[in-house]
Amino acid sequence: MKATGMKLEPPREGLMPGSSGGEELLYVGRPAVVQNVFGFLLAILTLGISALVMWVYSRGTLYKITTQRVVIERGLFSKRMEQIDLYRIVDYVVERPFAQRLMGTGNIVLEAMDKTTPELRIEGLKTDVVALYERLRYCTEQEKKKRGVRVLDVEPV
Repeated sequence: MKATGMKLEPPREGLMPGSSGGEELLYVGRPAVVQNVFGFLLAILTLGISALVMWVYSRGTLYKITTQRVVIERGLFSKRMEQIDLYRIVDYVVERPFAQRLMGTGNIVLEAMDKTTPELRIEGLKTDVVALYERLRYCTEQEKKKRGVRVLDVEPV
């Protein structure tokens, strides 16, 4: 922080706290309340009670995907935040099961070179997951170039 007279000025940050400048938001949202047809049928059979439980679960998760990182916040009362910088991602899987495609949702699974979070699942996205995957893949490659990161694919002998 810089001191200007008696006032303290906060540091200039990017889009998210702690980020460097130039970070742009690609996606922000919560998982869909009803992610697939089976959840919809369950909500009907339980007269909406399961829909209420699914709504509470959905409110407890927030996804933020930017041009530099993926952040997942979980929890209603106690919060846990998982974050992966895009340059650490080595593989992607886009899951669009039939039951989810009917409801317009999908999942993205990220495999990363991270000791604490080697796999990160982003589930129940209410967006075009293929288009988000393409943008995420492009931004990952840009971050790797910017940082000079090269991934060696070495197979055990």
